[in-house]
Order: sequence, then C-alpha cells, then structure tokens
Amino acid sequence: MTKVLVTGADGFIGSHLTEMLLNQGFQVKALSYYNSFNDWGWLNEIRHPQLEVISGDVRDPYFCKHITQNIDIVFHLAALIAIPYSYIAPDSYVDTNIKGTLNMCQAAKENGIKKILITSTSEVYGTAQYVPIDEKHPKQAQSPYSASKIGADAMAMSFYNSFKLPVVIVRPFNTYGPRQSARAIIPTIISQIASGKREITLGDLSPTRDFNFVKDTCKGFIELATCDNAIGQEVNISSNYEISMLDTFQIIAKLMNAKVTFIEDPNRLRPKSSEVFRLWGDNSKIKLLTGFEPQFSIEQGLSETIEWFSQADNLKKYKADIYNV
Repeated sequence: MTKVLVTGADGFIGSHLTEMLLNQGFQVKALSYYNSFNDWGWLNEIRHPQLEVISGDVRDPYFCKHITQNIDIVFHLAALIAIPYSYIAPDSYVDTNIKGTLNMCQAAKENGIKKILITSTSEVYGTAQYVPIDEKHPKQAQSPYSASKIGADAMAMSFYNSFKLPVVIVRPFNTYGPRQSARAIIPTIISQIASGKREITLGDLSPTRDFNFVKDTCKGFIELATCDNAIGQEVNISSNYEISMLDTFQIIAKLMNAKVTFIEDPNRLRPKSSEVFRLWGDNSKIKLLTGFEPQFSIEQGLSETIEWFSQADNLKKYKADIYNV
C-alpha cells in the first residue's frame, strides 16, 4: 500500500484530497496545523482506518524530517493563501510558504521520498499577458502572497536541479467547492444568499477566473502523482474556461432562485496594481502527461457547492456578515 503524506490536510483542498486518496486505496498521514484545542479542521469530518492525523507546523525543519520518514509520496499543500492578509502580514507568508517548502524539500531529500508534489497557484502568473496561460507564461508578483509562492516554487525546483529531488510543481487555477473559506468569491456569494441577504457585499466583479471544482483539482493532483514524466515539471490544473466574477454571481443567483443585487465594498478591493484581472489556464500539458479531463462544468460544480453550503450545519460555520481577510 502506497504511503502518502498530505500537509495542509485540514484545509479546503487538502481535506478533499485526503478523502480521494483514501477512497483510492492509499494509506494517508494527514498533517493538521497544531493548536491547543486539538482541532483538525475539516479532517474532523473524515473517518477511515487508513487515515492517521498528526498535528504540527511545516515551519519546523526537524518536525518535517520526522513526519516524512517511511513515506512514499508527499503532497505539500500547507500554506498561507489569503491575499488580503498578505498585505498586512507578509513576513508570515515568507516564513510559511517559502521556508515551509524549503523544510519539506530538505526532509524529502534526506528521507528518500519517491515524489513530492508542491502546490503552486495561478496567482504566480498575475494578470494574463496572453491567454490561455501556459506554464511558460512570465511570473508576476502582484501581491506578497504570489511573491511567496513564486519563491516557494523556485526553491522546490532548485532541489530538483541541484539534488535530483523528484519534484512536481502542481499549479491549480481557481479551485472552489464545499468547505472553501469565505475569503473566496464563490463561498462569499453563496453564504450571503443562503443567510437570507438580498444585497450581497462584494469586491470588483470585472476580473475573470478559470474556476475548477475541487474534485477535479484533486483528481489532477493524484494523476500527476502517478506520472513519472511529470517530475521536474510545472503543470497547470485548469478547466481552460474563463468566466467573469459578475457572470459567476449571476449564475449562482439563478441556481439559488434568489433575486439579489450586489454592492461594491471598497474594503474588498485589491490595490489596482495588485488585482489579477484575467486568468484563463491552458491545460494541454496535464492532458498530454496524464490524459486529465475536468469532469465538472461550472453549473455542476456550483450546484454541488450550493447544496453543501445550504445545509444548516455547514452554513453556521460561516460568518456571512464579516469580510474574511
């Protein structure tokens, strides 16, 4: 049985990836960020005989070396990801995203890991200079968050080039679905409508995004983990589909049968030069490497997401009245 480690397993994508790995027969060690409440985040929802949950912090190099012992594959998802928070706490992003990635790569090197998948982000590309965005697109550090992920990706690739560490840089575009933080646009819209609001407070709705349902993103991760030709590569996971924030808002309102309007909140606007106005990912590379095809249309993914958020036990976990930085 293949033994895998998932860092950031207590988060949105990490918890879904953990579930999918378990369902496909992997033995999973799942890292939850240490806290004194012994709270495992979204892992609290998962029970499986092949799941081992551990608590800790990737900022500790000795801890990283300890948890990677006797592991075959590492899925490194642990990161700080909120862009607005990176404006006020950039040092935290360097510490967690760059240093945490360095620690995991060093640990993987010392423990002879067969493959380590480093989670990147489409934010490293910034506003598209051309579309669709392939892996050769220039990197643009338009926020401290994206700068930290550019640095983390470069650190991981340096271990591939210097030490032949079997690294794959996995670059998901805009993933959404059940359990996503309300800092993101889709949960923000759905949670406000589901809470009964008719005036939905949002930021700029003109940018476009390449939205990917979380199950498709996780499927891409696993297919890349089993593809040796992906080693040493940077690979997009995207739908090759572009939609504006405004059109997304209107589709959600229609699916929820809600007559709503949106109000632009200045607090939710990024600085002009920091906003990524256009993202549309080219997924031809992952198709060539693995045969990957997205399984969920935007309407299918949004319907499943709405269904989850509309359940009272799930909705109460969100604070629809608060702007989540």
